[in-house]
Amino acid sequence: MKNLRETCWDKAGHFFDLPDFLSWKATGVTARSLCSLVCKWTYSAEKGWDDSFWKLIGLEDFVADNYSKIGNQVLPPGASLGNGLTPEAARDLGLPAGIAVAASLIDAHAGGLGVIGADVRGHGLACEGQPVTSRLAVICGTSSCHMGISKDPIFVPGVWGPYFSAMVPGFWLNEGGQSVTGKLIDHVVRGHAAFPELQAKATARCQSVYAYLNSHLDLIKKARPVGFLTVDLHVWPDFHGNRSPLADLTLKGMVTGLKLSQDLDDLAILYLATVQAIAFGTRLIIEALEAAGHSLSTLFLCGGLSKNPLFVQMHADITGMPVVLSQEVESVLVGAAILGACASGDFASVQEAMSRMSKVGKVVFPRLEDKRYYDKKYQVFLKLVEHQKEYAAIMKGD
Repeated sequence: MKNLRETCWDKAGHFFDLPDFLSWKATGVTARSLCSLVCKWTYSAEKGWDDSFWKLIGLEDFVADNYSKIGNQVLPPGASLGNGLTPEAARDLGLPAGIAVAASLIDAHAGGLGVIGADVRGHGLACEGQPVTSRLAVICGTSSCHMGISKDPIFVPGVWGPYFSAMVPGFWLNEGGQSVTGKLIDHVVRGHAAFPELQAKATARCQSVYAYLNSHLDLIKKARPVGFLTVDLHVWPDFHGNRSPLADLTLKGMVTGLKLSQDLDDLAILYLATVQAIAFGTRLIIEALEAAGHSLSTLFLCGGLSKNPLFVQMHADITGMPVVLSQEVESVLVGAAILGACASGDFASVQEAMSRMSKVGKVVFPRLEDKRYYDKKYQVFLKLVEHQKEYAAIMKGD
């Protein structure tokens, strides 16, 4: 705005978040998604835009012409946009013109929508007899998002929200998160001296390196459960700062229990400890949510990391909660399909579409006999960050 005002800023007709840009390209309608504006643009579902904020940061231009550049028509998830797909967009996509297009969701929120409303009858889950607010959706890929909903607004320190109707219409959303979780696992594995050996052996078996590591852990665990291999190795996973619930971007990663060995066993155990650390981070987020007023009993996982059985089992064991995996593994697409089905009129509400279109694929229960072990490791996990802060204080002192 300051440096390219005449060439760029003044010529811009609209400013879109990606989901809204795509729906505009599809329909020609500039209406914005409530999800995008509430979660990323400081819009209030109840009060609308806050003029004072834009003036405070020097972007008062956005207030002009009834917010025409940032959106003055805001629609809830699943609402139908205009006359549907334009002829031009239909040609580009190979679809019929006029097909319904829904007001969008952010990708992670679509994943949450795609799993959290599944019909769980017959699976022995506590959430079967509980409201949908007892469920926590965890969308885990390169990073992880933890989506919890409530009937009333709940303010959780270090957790984003509450946002009204930002994922499920009529419910408030709290969004916890862990930065670069999938990327962290890749970083730890690929940076190890034994990675070339791992890669060669996995390729020879036509497996991914993670499938091979999981099978290797089963080989070396001996008589005890695989999680016990990390009894002397502990990881604090915030190599890129903490998003939730500590909201401290200065935090760094920590590993205690390293040895001189750099063989495949060593790599496999460090990989396991990193996966466990991410699960302990999820446990810390759950505790923050529950301390603020959420009541949670079941995890619903989706995203790339949910395809890793070890990652799923560790989340069940470490949180003490069963994990539900969707029948359709690409839950973000299920969420998008739910929105489309509402826009086309196939369902009267998003909640109805969720219960009809989301299916349980597999349920992974925690190994409750290992609870004492993971409770001890969790104590160490919390000590790690406590010590890191003490070290920082020492170094900053006189």
